[in-house]
Amino acid sequence: MADDRQHPMLQYIINNPEAFAQNLAKTLEQAGKALAAYIEPREQGKIKHESTDELTGVVKTLAQVGEYWTSDPQRAIEAQSRLWSGYIDLWNSSLKRMMGETSEPAVETPPRDKRFADPDWENNQFFDFIKQLYLITSKWAEDMVHDAHGLDEHTRHKAEFYVTQIANAVSPSNFVLTNPELLRLTMESNGENLVKGMQHLVEDLKTGEGELKIRQTDPSKFKLGDNLGNTPGKVISQNDVCQVVQYTPTTTDVLKRPLLVVPPWINKFYILDLNPEKSFIKWAVDQGHTVFVISWVNPDERQAQKSFEHYMKEGILNTLDVIKKTTRQSEVNSIGYCVGGTLLAVTLAYMARTGDDRIKTSTFFTTQVDFTFAGDLKVFVDEEQISILEKRMEEQGYLDGSKMSSAFNMLRSNDLIWSYVVNNYLKGKEPFPFDLLYWNSDSTRMPAANHSFYLRNCYLDNKLSKGEMEIAGETLDLQDVKIPIFNLATREDHIAPPKSVFVGSGCFGGPVEYVLAGSGHIAGVVNPPAKNKYQYWTGREPKGTLENWLKKAKEHPGSWWPYWDQWIRSNDDTLAKARKPGANRTKILEDAPGSYVMTKV
Repeated sequence: MADDRQHPMLQYIINNPEAFAQNLAKTLEQAGKALAAYIEPREQGKIKHESTDELTGVVKTLAQVGEYWTSDPQRAIEAQSRLWSGYIDLWNSSLKRMMGETSEPAVETPPRDKRFADPDWENNQFFDFIKQLYLITSKWAEDMVHDAHGLDEHTRHKAEFYVTQIANAVSPSNFVLTNPELLRLTMESNGENLVKGMQHLVEDLKTGEGELKIRQTDPSKFKLGDNLGNTPGKVISQNDVCQVVQYTPTTTDVLKRPLLVVPPWINKFYILDLNPEKSFIKWAVDQGHTVFVISWVNPDERQAQKSFEHYMKEGILNTLDVIKKTTRQSEVNSIGYCVGGTLLAVTLAYMARTGDDRIKTSTFFTTQVDFTFAGDLKVFVDEEQISILEKRMEEQGYLDGSKMSSAFNMLRSNDLIWSYVVNNYLKGKEPFPFDLLYWNSDSTRMPAANHSFYLRNCYLDNKLSKGEMEIAGETLDLQDVKIPIFNLATREDHIAPPKSVFVGSGCFGGPVEYVLAGSGHIAGVVNPPAKNKYQYWTGREPKGTLENWLKKAKEHPGSWWPYWDQWIRSNDDTLAKARKPGANRTKILEDAPGSYVMTKV
């Protein structure tokens, strides 16, 4: 290890100054191409300058925090003292270390923070000082928001989110000169990493047609229908809203009740069919379920006026008709995932109101029906932001998939944005092939009418849980839904927090089995038994608080999938002969996964 008292930069020496100079010139050349790729579509009017409204909202929110601290001189002095106290502690500990004395750091690095994993963040005093300076400042900014009294909860939530985004963006790990690993790599490669990084930046800007579409994986390694979404099946119906996929049975006998899966339309359905080892769809087929999946259209301006009602009628209700025609069965088990589950809950309330009893059980994967404790996406939902979004959607009839994808990525910006900025553009490396991240980047659009209804009725006004939502002339009440419910939450979910799902369990009028799985919104759901990963908790009926429920809940190792299958069979385990796609004169349109899911944004 180098002596801490030696100038830290002496550890980072250019191997070949001439090669470094050449690569620096190449980097600047590629940077010019990146700038051109960014500016050109804006000059041509293909991309409008839309960032002003967002920036104004950020400034207004943070200004309210600043106003609290500056409106009282005593509070302002207190705020400054907090920050300077941290800086003084850092200075004193640094002086001791320079003198060769043992000293405790002024601030501890969070143990799970991957940004500062390189040993030189601790061993090299220069980088250790920068790291601690950053941690002290970012913690101070977070505390300023947390301790600003008088803010309404929504404003506080937004301010916390914005401060986190700013702090993540300015982390010293994101810059070559303040990241020991990046600086060392740049010196060792004579800047070749920066040349490759700028080439990646140019490619990603061109792929995004002027918008930065950060590659999270190597897309050349995946082909939908080949090594993704390749469970055998057929498309047996389609309309303007969706295709219906029926999967080929692998057992002689099957459960009499078919299984209808309603995925979210914010992402594509093959998250449940990534590959044979991870596929919930294949696993369900192998257990003897006759699986039907709705594959939503990737909409354009033609679907602009398709609302929740259209998705309910032309999606779920139409698919129930298709299932009855091809299987001769009117009783169905159903699954809804995320917003697909919210739509399914809406449909169940509508069916209860209109006397339609075809769905006999319903399973929800990370689904919210009560949005009181909805996750960080609530940051983007208030009257002002929705109005701005609606105005933009009116221009083209849909919300571009990249906008929603960016919002989701910002919920975990260190993992899903900045780690790839560092890897792709500063290290100059190709991202690792990962099917889950390929799916994550395969974004979809959303019809203007549908998305506006969802944001206003669910996130903004929470009408479904209040019994105030109106669909097709009916006022819906989830208390009318008496069928058995299997309600799955995941412990680390930022989109549908387990508390929100737990509270939503109380909205239904029938028996609810609440199950809490380990991990998050995706990995907690896509957790095949063969992997033997994570765990899940079961317990009494979901009443009271989640904290009290957890105290008495039983923990089980591994996947919750077999537990769910047993729950389905406990409601009806009647068997029938397997049904192949195309039975009862049902026309087969094409092979699974179908053409709708292939459409790119």
